[in-house]
Parts: sequence; structure tokens; C-alpha cells
Amino acid sequence: MLNLLLAVARRDLLLAWRRKSDVLTTVFFFIIVISLFPLGVGPEPQLLRSMAPGIVWVAALLASMLALGRLFAQDHADGSLEQMVLSPEPLTVIVLGKVIAHWLVTGMPITLLAPVMALQFDLPGQSVAILAIGLLLGTPVLSLVGAIGAALTLGARGSGVLVALLVLPLYIPVLIFGAGAVGADAAGVGASAHLLLLGAGLAASAVLSPWATAAALRISLE
Repeated sequence: MLNLLLAVARRDLLLAWRRKSDVLTTVFFFIIVISLFPLGVGPEPQLLRSMAPGIVWVAALLASMLALGRLFAQDHADGSLEQMVLSPEPLTVIVLGKVIAHWLVTGMPITLLAPVMALQFDLPGQSVAILAIGLLLGTPVLSLVGAIGAALTLGARGSGVLVALLVLPLYIPVLIFGAGAVGADAAGVGASAHLLLLGAGLAASAVLSPWATAAALRISLE
């Protein structure tokens, strides 16, 4: 199972490396969205510090959703996805490998860039660290939950809009707890509760999402 997981993830990473423009589009979108807010709201430090967690998380959410269309579309177009579904290997492991690759090319760059981009908002060091930890726990949830929506809308006309309608309500708890962790720490309450809830969401998504995505793929291909 582990060899299959690594092989699928490696394959998708190689395909993503050949289409660097798609990966860079997501990263640049994240950078541009965050960079525009300080220019639009003004240089007031207190205002920027209070808005920073929400802005970074919304930008990460939108950037992750922007890349969902590529999760299964290319394999569906060239017939590889049908072979994966018909293969004797567990489809849930294949799905998990593809989600891991998706996170490595979208969620991980966002997580690494977020502390640098947060400097535009004059966030203190501890808040930046909590923001990064929250993104490290939350962005995999975005990929796992988003995979379900991408599988359900596979091949549908206007799938991008449908994915947004399906997954955005499910993203709201991650957004609330992720942004709330920084706010709770700044208020002196402590961010541990929010981070633990994000960790619980990650654990639940890692267990349930591959099964739901595999079932959605079989439905979409029938």
C-alpha cells in the first residue's frame, strides 16, 4: 500500500513539474491577493494586524480551490482515471496519493510563503508562527475535502462553479479555526484549542475523505 501511495504521489508530482505554469498560477494568485489588501486598506498597523489572519486564510482557501480542477481532470481526459478505477489496487490509496501530491504543489508552498507574506501586516513573531502551524494543519484539510467536490463535478459543465458551491461551506470551519487561532493568541486566550480542532479535522478528513472521493469518482465515471 505504501509503495502504491508513493508511486501515485510521485507520478502526479512529475506531471505537475512538467506543467509549472499551473503551479505558479496558484502561488502567484496567493501572493497577489495578500499583497493587494495592505494597498487597499491603508498603512494603519493595528488594522492590518487585526485583518491579517483572515486575509491570509481566505487567500489560501481561494488558491487551494483554484487548483482543484486539475486534481482529476487531466487523468479523466486521457483515460488514466478509468484505468485507476478498474485496477485491482485500492482506489482509496490512489486517491490519497493524488491528494498528497496536490497538497505538496499547492498547500505546502502556501504554508511556506505565508510567514513571509504576513510581514506586510506587521504581525508579531508568535502570531506568524501560529499562523504557519494553522496553515500546516488546515491546508491538507482543504485538499482532502476539495477532492470530494472535484470528484463529484468531474466532467460536468461549469465544474469550477459547482466545486466552489460544494466545498466552500465545508471550508468555513477550517477558515474560522485557522484565523481564530491567531486572534485567540493575540487576545491572551491561547491558540491550542483552535489548533487541536484543526488537527482533529485533519485526522477525520484523512480517514473519511479518500473513501468519499473514491465513491464520488465511481459515480462520476458511470
